[in-house]
Amino acid sequence: MDLNRLTLAEASRSLAAKEYSAVELAEAFIAQMECHRALNAFITETPEQALAMARASDERIARGEAGALEGIPIAVKDLFCTNGIRTTAGSAILQQFVPPYESTVTSKLWQAGAVCLGKTSLDQFGMGSANLNSAFGPVISPWTKPGDEKPLVPGGSSGGSAAAVAARMCLAATGTDTGGSIRQPAAFTGIAGIKPTYGRCSRFGIIAYASSLDQAGAFARNVRDCAVMLQAMAGYDPNDSTSADLPVPDFQAGIGKSLKGLRIGIPKEYRAEGLSPEIDRLWQQGADWLRAQGAEVKEVSLPHSKYALATYYIIAPAEVSSNLARYDGMRYGLRVEGRNLTETYERSRGAGFGDEAKRRIMIGTYVLSAGYYDAYYVKAQKLRRILVDDFTKVFEQVDAVLAPTTPTPAFRIAEEPDDPVAMYLNDVFTVTANLTGLPGMSVPSGLSSGGLPLGLQVMGKPWDEATVLQIGAALEEAADFKTLPYGIEARA
Repeated sequence: MDLNRLTLAEASRSLAAKEYSAVELAEAFIAQMECHRALNAFITETPEQALAMARASDERIARGEAGALEGIPIAVKDLFCTNGIRTTAGSAILQQFVPPYESTVTSKLWQAGAVCLGKTSLDQFGMGSANLNSAFGPVISPWTKPGDEKPLVPGGSSGGSAAAVAARMCLAATGTDTGGSIRQPAAFTGIAGIKPTYGRCSRFGIIAYASSLDQAGAFARNVRDCAVMLQAMAGYDPNDSTSADLPVPDFQAGIGKSLKGLRIGIPKEYRAEGLSPEIDRLWQQGADWLRAQGAEVKEVSLPHSKYALATYYIIAPAEVSSNLARYDGMRYGLRVEGRNLTETYERSRGAGFGDEAKRRIMIGTYVLSAGYYDAYYVKAQKLRRILVDDFTKVFEQVDAVLAPTTPTPAFRIAEEPDDPVAMYLNDVFTVTANLTGLPGMSVPSGLSSGGLPLGLQVMGKPWDEATVLQIGAALEEAADFKTLPYGIEARA
């Protein structure tokens, strides 16, 4: 049996039936990580800890005390603090930081029996759409175009987690989504990825990028596995003032159920300039799939969505400017001595932050400055409120919204746009879910003419992840996406 090709649900059933041990499962994924190190998906590997956790899982399984994720090898985005394991946020300024505490999300995963394989790479502090901004080098997608070995981006910022799942180096992985950083890399790498409602998962112990936008979520090979991961991650946390004190429903309850009676909206404004014709065709195909399964599909309007990207790139950098001020070389992280305090600050931050982090700090500081606060930041916050109102009106008519996840397939690492604004356009379909706090999910739904994966995105009502997962599972069944990355086949 090829253990690396199992889904999370299949592995759980097999472990419970004692067809193999958690240690054997962990060893299979550790070997796969070693085989595909060239992808640079991990910043820190923890094989010894994984085997120790797997042995403990085998003991709990033998006693009949298995948790929901007992013995399941997972990867953790290196933005989640892990007690005793280096946590870098992909930045040189935290290159040697070892947290003395555990994030709430990872703590919940370990309590459920998950096994930690290591910490995955990301764009520095989560700032990027291609995973090219890490201080530890770019992550390479396991996908290549058939007959073309030139490396592709895995998407970002959670590109390391997406690449690790797609390359069968883990059964699932955590990610964070601030403007699309789970859904976009999931689409680029042919896997499923879900961002829950803001407040569903605790942010305690997640290194902050933009606090009002960041939300933890999950990658997996299919929709059901995402539901299992999210079930373990979600829940109220008094350590996080933005955590919602709401019960966590059974996220798997609707998977496989008929869509009859559900109404799906197609936002007419999302047919934006620059949308690939083949993605537009896939979008129409997705609507037809849902209609064939009993859903009512209708056009809806989100009239202010054209302002979402500009709104995001004012609010997010403003929060970056505040959040990254804590990295000054004084208490932890990189310290480069100067002749005085000011020069020590400047040298530490100059050496520790990458170009993209510096760019967003400068933009954020600018829009928060006395002369521009009202012109930019206050106006962006007003537009954010209007976007929330737009979705509120739409959800009076429909139960969920269907849209493309990305405007194009993955691009080559050597072809990234020189203009940062062009790179920011990768987030055009995803940022609205973050600005409005809504749950969103990307499901692999087809291949481009170049043989690369394409994703469709479902966005739902607040706290209605169950319906998002139900619709995502229906798309998944209709698409029947079974293609494995050609890159890992070639390097296996």
